[in-house]
Order: sequence, then C-alpha cells, then structure tokens
Amino acid sequence: MRKVIDYVKEHKKIIIVVLLLAILIGAVYFIDKGKKSTSTSVGNTAKSASEIKLCGILSNIEGVGNTDVMITENEGKILGVVIVCEGADNIMTRSSILNAVSTALNIDKKIIAIYSMTV
Repeated sequence: MRKVIDYVKEHKKIIIVVLLLAILIGAVYFIDKGKKSTSTSVGNTAKSASEIKLCGILSNIEGVGNTDVMITENEGKILGVVIVCEGADNIMTRSSILNAVSTALNIDKKIIAIYSMTV
C-alpha cells in the first residue's frame, strides 16, 4: 500500500492529466450522442404546414401538375426549398413556380431548386 501512495505522489500531475482527458472524452461522447439522436429525427417524412400549403398553391398553377415540396429550416430561418413536379420541364412553368415560392415564403430565389418529377 505504501508503494501505491508513493507512486501517486510522484506522478500526481500525470494522473491528473489522464483523468482530465478521460472526462473530456466522455463529455465529447455524450455531446456527440445527443446530436446524433436529434439528427435522426430530421429524417422524418412528416410534412410541415408550410410544405402542405405550398404544395396546394403550386398544384393550382397551370402546368405544374403533381407536386412534392421540402423546406429545410434552421431555427425558423429557411435555408432551402426543393420542389419536384410534373411540369418542371417547361421554362414558363419553372418561372411561375420560382416566383410563387419566392413570394409565398419571402425568400431569395437562389435557395429554391426545381426538379422534374418522373412519371
């Protein structure tokens, strides 16, 4: 027992550094684990109210046809909008979609992507 106490006294700084590193690694692990659990809930396929309303609006525009919308947000700020619809091949329809989405969500047209839906 005396040898252990002497060893601890001689290597006190090393032991403290090792313990602090272990605590830091544990903290990083738990923080990272919390982020992963929230990010998996983002993969949820439930539509937001804004996405549902936007689908309804776009479907009523001439030439658009069936529509699917995804809005990416972070803390209430819209980061991007993806629209997939049947009429996206027509340049006039694309222009109408771009203007409607930009106006409806009050966002820059640069963060709106429009793709053609496969039939």
